[in-house]
Amino acid sequence: MINFLFLGPTELIVIVVLVLLLFGGRKIPELMKGIGKGIKGFKDEVKEGKKEDTSSKDSKLKQQLNEK
Repeated sequence: MINFLFLGPTELIVIVVLVLLLFGGRKIPELMKGIGKGIKGFKDEVKEGKKEDTSSKDSKLKQQLNEK
């Protein structure tokens, strides 16, 4: 199994330096803000999907109970 997600401190420092070189210090807060908004939107959609799933399950149960 490849353990590419387990990065050590040296690898993290190299990644941070590369990001700073590529985007510059001024763009990084904008990038992080955009990523944060994207993650928040994704979480909101997942929660909304779960609510719809439970409401549809509840309606199916009610229909089954009414048929009996």
